[in-house]
Amino acid sequence: MLCNKYLVPSSPEQKTMKGFTSSQHVLLSFILLVLLVFPSHDLMIFSPKAVVAQPLYTNSRWIVNESGQRVKLACVNWVTHLEVVVAEGLSKQPVDVISKNIVDLGFNCVRLTWPLFLFTNDTLASLTVRQSFRMVGLTDSISGFQTNNPSIIDLSLIDAYQAVVASLANNNVMIILDNHISKPGWCCSNSDGNGFFGDEYFDPDIWIKGLTKISTMFKGVKYVVGMSLRNELRGQKQNVNDWYRYMQKGAEAVHAANPDVLIILSGLNYDKDFSFLLQKPVSLTFSSKLAYEVHWYGFSDGQAWATGNPNQVCGQVVNNTMRKTGFLLDQGYPLFVSEFGVDLRGTNVNDNRFLSCFLGWAAELDLDWALWSLVGSYYLREGVVGYNEYYGIYNWNWSEIRNSSFLQRISALQSPFQGPGVSKSRPHKVIYHPATGLCVQRKSLLEPLELGPCSEAEAWGYSRQKILTIKGTYYCLQADELGQPAKLGIICTDANSKWETISDSKMHLSSKLHSKRDVCLDVDSNNIIVTNNCKCLSIDNSCDPGSQWFKIIDSSRYKTTSKPFFQIENSILFTLARKLSESLRSWQYS
Repeated sequence: MLCNKYLVPSSPEQKTMKGFTSSQHVLLSFILLVLLVFPSHDLMIFSPKAVVAQPLYTNSRWIVNESGQRVKLACVNWVTHLEVVVAEGLSKQPVDVISKNIVDLGFNCVRLTWPLFLFTNDTLASLTVRQSFRMVGLTDSISGFQTNNPSIIDLSLIDAYQAVVASLANNNVMIILDNHISKPGWCCSNSDGNGFFGDEYFDPDIWIKGLTKISTMFKGVKYVVGMSLRNELRGQKQNVNDWYRYMQKGAEAVHAANPDVLIILSGLNYDKDFSFLLQKPVSLTFSSKLAYEVHWYGFSDGQAWATGNPNQVCGQVVNNTMRKTGFLLDQGYPLFVSEFGVDLRGTNVNDNRFLSCFLGWAAELDLDWALWSLVGSYYLREGVVGYNEYYGIYNWNWSEIRNSSFLQRISALQSPFQGPGVSKSRPHKVIYHPATGLCVQRKSLLEPLELGPCSEAEAWGYSRQKILTIKGTYYCLQADELGQPAKLGIICTDANSKWETISDSKMHLSSKLHSKRDVCLDVDSNNIIVTNNCKCLSIDNSCDPGSQWFKIIDSSRYKTTSKPFFQIENSILFTLARKLSESLRSWQYS
């Protein structure tokens, strides 16, 4: 209730028509405007802000800050482990320009790779950047480096690495230091001598020394939040016993040197297998600092996506991934997808089909992740000067974004859907469309449902009876006619109001028309939500089901926009009108 001093006129002269004062009319007009513009359930608005409080911890499967609020890692990989041992791209752009662009592109974190020998071989570490370029015959790159980063060109390699970390930190970018390889060069193969403990370039004792040195060096650097102990363990020597022995020893060494950072452990077989942890968990002397990382690419499964039925391949691969790695979430550990990526030219069928499946999986689990890669081109990769990285965000010259639509597509995953402290909204569902990266939203009851930014997604409930209902209303999603927009209705007991997840991918939402015909939710060329015949359910490997793939995912974040007057549900409007009428009567006779 408002204080009486705002409701009682101070003098008879302030009375206006129907017994109200001018001040009361102003107040009533304001209240009416608020009620008409903002429905009661939209008054609180979610506005994601950069979370900068470090150090980070783990709370069950979530990464959180000191206040217990979730911090979702939305990272990009920046390569520093190749022969030159300098962060890629610095001959094309100033380091601070790149760091600022990372933030502008929506990323809050960089997984910055490093070769072990940079921190264990003093001769290598003391080389200047200029000398390193000359030693591998890249004299042409020196002039570009001199122009764009004159303050770094004559630093030692280890100081140059610190300069890149400092630039990222100055731009509020979190950094995960990733020991990618031992001997500088491209990674990875089973026979490169860097794969597992005891390989030619992978001495466990030297590795512990390097981990200790880099952890100590960056102790107290606020934005260095994690240490990825080793990338993609692999090869003939890999075995479970040595994994436990050395990964636990490495974790303890890092924590002793720098207790602030998260410890991130990789699995076997190129970061794809933790199934051995089902039998025996990791044993460490510290807690609330441990996470695990997994890698997943389209080529991880050969050409299965291009040659098989996408629904069946998606179902099989997701099930296998959950069996080997995803179970860690249920055990109470964060799972960090520290590498995924696709050919951003958009012509690789295998990658394109993989990506829709991956994004559905990553959105449903609301995972932390790091995209491969920031790099548009390499100084030198596998003997090729200026190697063009088609998985890279930048183009070859690091001057433009290679594929802006891809960035828009992953943008919904750059903010958390759920987790500690995300918002105080009541838990609900959003309907996510991986092929576009958009979510189902409603402009009004008079217009069809359509796809739009997930920050403006409609809040749904999904009952045990498989009915999708807009939260706070009686309206449910219904199939109407084949090829026609799906509709909202209030009689939600018929078959056309029930939506089952079908197909091996579990991403088709299927209902029945009044004619008993099965249909699936789909998207037309204008991003309108329609119902069509279900497609690509099995066998056919030439069919692309992407437009019919949806994920119903958990969310607790508020929408960033609210609905204007004509979009308010009738039931809510009637309630507000009744409350306003009662208030008017009480004020008039007070």
